[in-house]
Amino acid sequence: MIKPLLLSAAAAALTLATGAATAQQKPPQDLSRPGSAFNPKDNPGNWQTTISRTARGHIIGNPEADTKLIEFISYTCPHCSDFAARGEPALELVLLMPGKITLEVRPVIRNGLDLTVTLLAQCGDPAGFKGRHQALMLSQADWLGKARAAPQTQIALWMRADKSGRMNAANALGLTTMLVQRGESQAALDACLSNDAAAKALIDNGTADGAEFGVNSTPSFALDGKLLKDVHGWEALYPVLSAKFTAAPADNPAAPG
Repeated sequence: MIKPLLLSAAAAALTLATGAATAQQKPPQDLSRPGSAFNPKDNPGNWQTTISRTARGHIIGNPEADTKLIEFISYTCPHCSDFAARGEPALELVLLMPGKITLEVRPVIRNGLDLTVTLLAQCGDPAGFKGRHQALMLSQADWLGKARAAPQTQIALWMRADKSGRMNAANALGLTTMLVQRGESQAALDACLSNDAAAKALIDNGTADGAEFGVNSTPSFALDGKLLKDVHGWEALYPVLSAKFTAAPADNPAAPG
């Protein structure tokens, strides 16, 4: 469930300790194999490289696609990490590449650490968003494990989520170093972490999505402007998309692996 941004030190520690079980890193299903419910074209295209910033996140894919999917995620949510590992590659292979769908990734801020990581993911050229997003999500078990082991005083600083707290968290958990090693600018990342206006905008955007769509847990998904009820992972999202795009018989679906 979505947590308020400013938590007490004790509550913050509990959030990190109990909400950070390592996501199962199963390999994504190859939906292009024979018998797949999606049946992509032989030459799917390159729409997965088209990325732009939106008012509340980043959108990936063909802007003219008829189908619009919004993914509401939190960077401290283990189930979101699991979806990034298994669901996003399958979506990219079969639906984003051929331009059948657009995927908009919108962050939900659950706590102060979430705010820090989200600022890093959103920092820089929109074309690099997908790489930053995946790097932070797929390494979540590592840096969130470090966060769980941190002293209570340091966790309290991170959950305060002011400039010094955000800078401290990004450096202590190795997040800035990881992104710099991927080619991001240290100065640019520091500037993003220090941007109070951007931090407030992220919190306000999450509140707006909660009011508009009724988002109250992560990950959640909206398909063509409507929140999908009880869909909070790849296993639940797959049959929804399969039903929308497949021409295969309903009694022979390809279930997610």
